[in-house]
Amino acid sequence: MHWIFLSLAILFEVAGTTAMKLSNGLTRFIPSILMIFFYISSFLLLAIALKTMDVSVAYAVWSGVGIVFITLIGFLLFQEKLNFVKVISILFIVIGVVALNFSGNTHDAKKLETTEENSSSQAAKI
Repeated sequence: MHWIFLSLAILFEVAGTTAMKLSNGLTRFIPSILMIFFYISSFLLLAIALKTMDVSVAYAVWSGVGIVFITLIGFLLFQEKLNFVKVISILFIVIGVVALNFSGNTHDAKKLETTEENSSSQAAKI
């Protein structure tokens, strides 16, 4: 379930960043209001995801995927230029995010250990 909240947080963050660009330095009312809404929603969803995820993994995925999406939006919507260095740099970020995910989700393992320890100590008291 935490991956759903994290995915939504990423989408709202990307929408907020896009709205920020469209706000023209906060001089356009509707994009400015949308930016605030999207960013607040993004952080709320990220906070919910962090209840059951390691912050290092969640933040790496959140920022890494967000960078990829916003780069594509910049290229497709705002005609921003992509060059070799940008593409390689983003590729390194994606590799780092994938590597973090393969490093294991220690939050779930720690939670399981704590639950087992509590169960054992409660059983010993009985």
